[in-house]
Amino acid sequence: MDDDRLLIRPMVLADCDRVAEIRVRGWQSAYRGLIPQSYLDAMSVARDAERHRTRFGQGDGSVVNLVAEWDGEVMGWACHGPYRDGEVRTADAELYAVYVDPRRYGTGIGHALLLEALWNRTAVGHDRMYLWVLKDNTRARRFYERAGFEADGTEEPFEADGVLVPELRYARTLNA
Repeated sequence: MDDDRLLIRPMVLADCDRVAEIRVRGWQSAYRGLIPQSYLDAMSVARDAERHRTRFGQGDGSVVNLVAEWDGEVMGWACHGPYRDGEVRTADAELYAVYVDPRRYGTGIGHALLLEALWNRTAVGHDRMYLWVLKDNTRARRFYERAGFEADGTEEPFEADGVLVPELRYARTLNA
C-alpha cells in the first residue's frame, strides 16, 4: 500500500451515503454463507445512510467514526468508543465496526483504520479494547488476531431472520 494515497480522517455528514454503501456491501460480501442470505438481501444502502445521518453528531463525542480515503475516495469506515455491556458503557473501549470496500480487501486500509482506533482509545486512557466477530468469519478473526486481539471465551448469538448467529468477543490490552 502506498501510504501517501491513504488518509484516515474523522467522518463528516457528507460521508454517510458512501459509508452506508461500504457497510452494506461489506456485510453482503463478508457474511455470505455465514448469515441467512434473506437478511443480506434485505439490507438497504438508503436505509443505512439515513440511520447514519440520524445518528451523526448525536451523543457526547465518545463514539468516534473514521473514514479512510484512498486517492480522495472513501474506501473504509471504522467506529469505536466505550465498551457496551448491554446498554451500560464501561471504562473499556470497543471497536464497533471496521468495513472496507470489498474491492479493496487486503490493501491495508482496514489495518490502518484499526491502528487509528487503537491509538485513539489508548490516547483517551482506555486500558483494553473489545470487539465482536462472527464465530465462523475466519478471515476477520485472523485479521484481528494479527493485530493482537485474542478470543476471551465469551460468546453471544445475534438473531438474523430467525437464525441465531454466534459471535465471539475478542480483547486486546492497550499500551500507553
